[in-house]
Amino acid sequence: MNAAQCKMARAALGLGVRDLAALAEVAQATVSRLERGEELKSSTILVIRAALETAGVQFIEENGGGAGVRLKRKEDGKSG
Repeated sequence: MNAAQCKMARAALGLGVRDLAALAEVAQATVSRLERGEELKSSTILVIRAALETAGVQFIEENGGGAGVRLKRKEDGKSG
């Protein structure tokens, strides 16, 4: 997850920096540092990413079209 993906994911979920920090149980400054592109411990990035994924974001890796995010499809229990 890069800085832009974090911002996009947060925006897609309608979360503020404080909201994401609370979900990931990290300091607000940590989320801000990530989104500015500052280097963080990989374990911290994983915790933030996991919080965003749990909240409903799916990360799209670089595949020639650029890295991105999308909201997970909500399962409604219906088939077809």
